[in-house]
Amino acid sequence: MDGDPLSVATHDAKPAHDTHSEHDTHGESETGGWGALDNLPGNPMMWILIISELLVFGAFFLGYSVARALDPVTFAYAQDQVDRFVGGLNTLVLITSGYVLALAVRLRARGRVSLSRRLTLVAMAVGSAFLVIKIIEYADMFSHGISIETNTYFTLFFLMTGFHFMHVVAGLVVLGLVTWKNSLENMETGAAFWHMVDLIWIVMYPLLYLIR
Repeated sequence: MDGDPLSVATHDAKPAHDTHSEHDTHGESETGGWGALDNLPGNPMMWILIISELLVFGAFFLGYSVARALDPVTFAYAQDQVDRFVGGLNTLVLITSGYVLALAVRLRARGRVSLSRRLTLVAMAVGSAFLVIKIIEYADMFSHGISIETNTYFTLFFLMTGFHFMHVVAGLVVLGLVTWKNSLENMETGAAFWHMVDLIWIVMYPLLYLIR
């Protein structure tokens, strides 16, 4: 009946419940469902990749440390044959590149897209210098008869630095893509990967070149 108060109340209450449900669903879609990763800058999928890569390199570092503990004499002798200055120079190169890229991200957040792009290209150029220096270092080692088969130290040296080398190349590709698609999220995503590459080398350099 049109005049039934119960019918009117039920009819009015139902849309209110539906509206609340739609609001909840919309809220859930905005969170993304990534948990703590939603609070990190950039795409959460990149952070999953970063965590995975850090675990892989962590296994490398652990394996190297165990091998060095088992054969300290060979490792100490082999470390005398690597150029600490070159390793230190490459460390400075990557830190500089990471700093310039951080400035580029900050500028992008302020809406200065053109300058952000230019600084990203500068960061890429500096990062490319790392590859050039590394290739020169490898060539010098090969010219002195040092290879991946020389001893355990150099086996791990070439495996670890070679794997990192590939990540630098991948990082430059990522930065090239985010320079082209220069949204803030893309910039943060690319910067997160590049800073991972920096961090890994900052740990790898003293481990391979300095610590006895």
